[in-house]
Amino acid sequence: MILLRDCFRALCADAERSGVDILIDGGRIARIGTNLPVPAGADIVDASRHVVLPGLVNTHHHFYQTLTRNLPAVQDAKLFDWLLYLYEIWKHLDPEAVYWSSMLAMAELAKTGCSLTTDHHYLYPKGFADDIPALQFKAAADLGLRFAPTRGSMSRSKKDGGLPPDSTVQDEDEILAHSEATIRKFHDPAPDAMRKVALAPCSPFSVSEDLMRRSGDLARKYGVRLHTHLAETGDEDDYCVQIYGRRPLRVMEDCGFLGPDVWFAHGIFFNDEELDLLAATKTGVAHCPSSNMRLGSGICRVREMLDRGVPVGLAVDGSASNDSSDMLGEARQALLLQRIRYGSRGITAREVIAAATRGGAALLGYGQAGMLMEGALADIALFDVMKLEYAGALSDPIAALLFSGYDHGVDHLIVNGKFVVRSRKLSGEGLGGIDEETIRVNAEKAARRLCAAAGIR
Repeated sequence: MILLRDCFRALCADAERSGVDILIDGGRIARIGTNLPVPAGADIVDASRHVVLPGLVNTHHHFYQTLTRNLPAVQDAKLFDWLLYLYEIWKHLDPEAVYWSSMLAMAELAKTGCSLTTDHHYLYPKGFADDIPALQFKAAADLGLRFAPTRGSMSRSKKDGGLPPDSTVQDEDEILAHSEATIRKFHDPAPDAMRKVALAPCSPFSVSEDLMRRSGDLARKYGVRLHTHLAETGDEDDYCVQIYGRRPLRVMEDCGFLGPDVWFAHGIFFNDEELDLLAATKTGVAHCPSSNMRLGSGICRVREMLDRGVPVGLAVDGSASNDSSDMLGEARQALLLQRIRYGSRGITAREVIAAATRGGAALLGYGQAGMLMEGALADIALFDVMKLEYAGALSDPIAALLFSGYDHGVDHLIVNGKFVVRSRKLSGEGLGGIDEETIRVNAEKAARRLCAAAGIR
């Protein structure tokens, strides 16, 4: 058991509460109240300095991209040019690169308050010597994060009018066979599952309509969710009109790729009619503010999505287009970017936090995560606000996490009733001697190896 004693401010599902205790028993929140009795053997955490939130939820990422961040050649590139350059590096991915990039991405996420994440791995180099989902699930288990990745896919290479090299795409029957095998091996449908699987053809410009349809059929056969990139750039709009004769969302609609079991990454270029369709079908959107700014793609219409009832979560996106996996920092970016588009009242701090917690949990299929209430999953982030950078900001401690501060590190992160971060250090039970320096060194070695293989020094 873990007892969080005397929380300075806790964002509970029913109200924001001060001086409250939170008792964790196993993987669930057992009790919330004041002056709770201390069970024998309980691990007591003094939370009197902390804002206590549900663990943050990341709804879109590309873990392998942690190894190719900040490359000078694409610091100023737009999406299609950026992809063309980086594919020539990514095609050299090997098992060690996948494992250590996954460890790095999830470690960063955890240290900024994220308890649940997905990943969109769609690049399967020919001759890859291991099972990519297995490597990623091992990394998540080693760290102790709740993990709901997608089995991504690409089938259209340059020779088919797509962007990636031939060596990074797969035959569509091969994709579907491995997708089914991945679901059967790893997907846990339980509400408190530590691992789930979704299916995610990469984008309308990297797979066929047939693969979109067949992926949807397969996902629904097994009751798993669906994901893809959509409406990210004007170039994508132009491509779909040229190749398919219609806009990206219409392509998705014709493929049956809409509904409450679907969420799209980015969603910048939806028009009014398309926003209404998303709302009517309860199709979700993963908002990626930093990536969208980094690539100059545009500003997602989150305010209008929320007003229409479109499900919205937050995401850091891949670390080659964000250059970090800072989940709390991403929430701050979302707050500020919406205000550029809609003015100072464009979105509130609590709306952003809601998207970063229960909103994201819903997109990933977790109805009992993303909230602090009795019976909910014990995924909890504790941020110390009794620090210099929050002085003068504590009239509203919860909003202070977004408006103030410069260090987005979490003091403690609890996932499934266990410490993943304690006293600002990784503490995953499965780490077995792997510390932050080990992750850093091995990830850096993998990054240098990939660049060298691509002839980049």
